[in-house]
Amino acid sequence: MLNQHKMEDTDTTDILKDKEKKETVLAMLEKARLFHEKYLLRCNSTDLENAVNYYIQAIKQNPQIPETYYRLASLMFENGQISLDSAIEQCKMAVDIDPKNTNAHLYTGYFLKLARDFDEAEKEFKDAIKINPINSARARLILATMLYEKINKVKPSFVDFVRMVYYAFSGCLTVLWDIASLKMMYKNISDDALVFMYKTYGGFLEKIKNSSLAVATYDVAAENTGRDEYFYNRIGDICIKEHAPEIALDAYKKVLESNPYDRDALVKIATLIQTHFPDDCDDAIDCYTKLLELEPENDKIYYELGHLYLQKNQSLPAVNAFTIALEKDEENPFYHNSLAFALVQLEQYDDAIEHYQKAININPDPYWTSIVCQALGSVYSEIKNNPEAAVVLFQTAAVLNPESEESHLAMGDTYFSIEDYDNAIKAYCDAIKINPENAKAYCKCGMALWEKDYTEEAIVAYHKAIALNPEYAIAYNNLGVIYLDDIGNVNEAVELFTKAINNNASYTLAYFNLGRAYAVLGENTKAAKYLQQSLDLNVVTQDLDEEDVLYRLHKLFEV
Repeated sequence: MLNQHKMEDTDTTDILKDKEKKETVLAMLEKARLFHEKYLLRCNSTDLENAVNYYIQAIKQNPQIPETYYRLASLMFENGQISLDSAIEQCKMAVDIDPKNTNAHLYTGYFLKLARDFDEAEKEFKDAIKINPINSARARLILATMLYEKINKVKPSFVDFVRMVYYAFSGCLTVLWDIASLKMMYKNISDDALVFMYKTYGGFLEKIKNSSLAVATYDVAAENTGRDEYFYNRIGDICIKEHAPEIALDAYKKVLESNPYDRDALVKIATLIQTHFPDDCDDAIDCYTKLLELEPENDKIYYELGHLYLQKNQSLPAVNAFTIALEKDEENPFYHNSLAFALVQLEQYDDAIEHYQKAININPDPYWTSIVCQALGSVYSEIKNNPEAAVVLFQTAAVLNPESEESHLAMGDTYFSIEDYDNAIKAYCDAIKINPENAKAYCKCGMALWEKDYTEEAIVAYHKAIALNPEYAIAYNNLGVIYLDDIGNVNEAVELFTKAINNNASYTLAYFNLGRAYAVLGENTKAAKYLQQSLDLNVVTQDLDEEDVLYRLHKLFEV
């Protein structure tokens, strides 16, 4: 009797476990259906992911439920996780489990239709209609669309045309009592009505310039309708117009939470970061990387990625990105220019020159090409030690853009570097003619005039530079050198060197020159102080000959 009692307890436990397992599976299925339905209404990727997960869990608990196979096939194919052939196989498994399941035949027929296997698809749709002729609206309507597609793909058949009309007409009639179709239609209509209401009210608020209330309305709408992509996009767009980039960025990120591959949101986030949050360039790179998954042939994405890598001082990835962009658009001058700049960072100067020249030859715009000429001229002047080629390029830049004072300044610097001071003075004066308020041009001109022993003219040029920019440390220092070494007005020189230091506390040359001036005045303690400071700063700047400074220091205290 005792053993019998134990056996009865075991059976009861098994029954309870089976019941609990069935309830668990039903709960999972219900959640999966709910998220599946939400996804069909809202196209929210989070709903899709949740539905897939619950269907998979249901299959693990009970692999004999046909619904899980065809619904999971539908969602996973929609999400690009399985191929069309795999979707067909999964639906056929559902048919094998339950040959009388209308939806299993319906989904199988749908995927066969996508595979252009019209004959097999028609058999599945007809089986679905035979199994449940009353609720067969969807099968009839899909069969009608398939026949229409078949007529357009192959030689038209009158019989197929008649059948198409029949299934279309009968589908429209049976939809009136097809509960599943009516239910989905009702939910679509009610959901669309709510979305329409929020859109209309929000649009009205935008028109009357009540941006804050429009944003609040769209925020509530996103919460109530689940249409995050649309409403958060609207919030972001409004905040851009209202110069609130932080809020706009947060809104676009919420769009990505709903759909990680929303193209517009990815572009907007990347652009926002590049414009307003340059320190967050890693996030912009992530956005462009995702965009490449959507548009692998889009050369502009590689171009933007290249600039972001340059911003991070990662020259090699930048070169790779610009190179791919050029492979897709070989005649784009902007790509050639950017690649050349990146190659300069890698010290691949010959390749850089080649791409700069290609950009110049294409010449999409005189102003832009003038800037490229200056960049190439700098490479010839500073790297290749070819001042003649540099001057030609700077002259070309000046011709392309007659208002470019920078072209004349660069030309003057090149002439100055080869001690052609007459042409340097002329180039600096040309820059001054273009912009009489350019303090830098006066300062450079003063240096060239001094080298030509035009001391009075140099003093005038430096005073003009200081008048235009009272904080111009270089002008104070250079003018001080003239008063110290040429005119012999040491006190004036001390005052000028002191002003240079006041405007630039790390100015090595100014400390050195102030030390020299105090040495001339015989104030050795002060001279030693400033010479030592120049020596300390020179460890970093390397502007001075260390032995010369040490010699001057030792000489101060010789007996």
